[in-house]
Amino acid sequence: MLAFLAVALVKIVVVFGCLLLTVAYMTWAERKVVGDLQVRLGPNRVGPFGLLQPIADGIKLLCKEEIVPSHADRAIYLLAPAISLAPAFIAFAVIPFGDTTTLFGLLREPVAMVITDINVGVLYIFGIASLGVYGIVLAGWSSNNKYALLGGLRASAQMISYELSMGLSIVGVVMLAGSLSLVDIVNAQARWPFVVPQILGFGIFFCCALAETNRAPFDLPEAETELVAGFHVEYSSMKFAMFFMAEYANMITAAALATTLFLGGWRGPFLPPLAWFLLKMLALLYVFIWIRATLPRFRYDQLMAFGWKRLLPLALANLVIAAAVAPWWR
Repeated sequence: MLAFLAVALVKIVVVFGCLLLTVAYMTWAERKVVGDLQVRLGPNRVGPFGLLQPIADGIKLLCKEEIVPSHADRAIYLLAPAISLAPAFIAFAVIPFGDTTTLFGLLREPVAMVITDINVGVLYIFGIASLGVYGIVLAGWSSNNKYALLGGLRASAQMISYELSMGLSIVGVVMLAGSLSLVDIVNAQARWPFVVPQILGFGIFFCCALAETNRAPFDLPEAETELVAGFHVEYSSMKFAMFFMAEYANMITAAALATTLFLGGWRGPFLPPLAWFLLKMLALLYVFIWIRATLPRFRYDQLMAFGWKRLLPLALANLVIAAAVAPWWR
């Protein structure tokens, strides 16, 4: 039991540390990629190639003044950033990022490269990921600001509109794999990744992931042109930073989940399993950034119409296709 707990604790510390580091450097990567796409340099002053810019930004935000609006609900106002950030990290607990490892022979028995493998991993992901919107709604309500409240209401409506289509897009994968365990889903893709029979489901999932992480062109909850930053307009210092950390952590979790469900997870020839997982995840994160630099923001009525009138019928059609393909595929 002690050995099991020690291994689990080491996994948690390593994964949490890597996630924090990736979140920090996603800010640098986004500014660099957007700069390249817009023929600019991006951050290039702090450290070689601007690599120390995330550290400088973190120190700057730590030194900023903590401001709490006088008429805000103080307890909820202070708690909302943590409610938004925690689910983004907790959801990564069931995502496998490799097969097994002995750490180059240092361990007597191979250890699974996942914090914990549960037989309802897909349901766990959906249950945890859907909690993040509560932080946004509570932030908008507790700030006692009309723009923040509108941003929180938009986030809740957006979550309801796109969560349904995202769930239906994953049902096809569950049909093909015959399991809700993410490890079993990856193992079921030993011959072909599920993106081959489920290319439509992958497209629907990716669109919904963009919407649920509040990324452009679905960034209506924080639309600067209309809501002056929306739900986090009254936040400063590290509370402001926590909302941005939550957004990037959700991006990483969404990319890792798409890799696991549709792109074969860690599976691939020649390279180590972890390398394949990271390459696929980084490619999807690049697409997240690329879309932000390319597409304009939807109008709110367009956002709702796209979710209910386009994605939902397509998700239902994809479900029918998956039901027809599943017996032959399995």
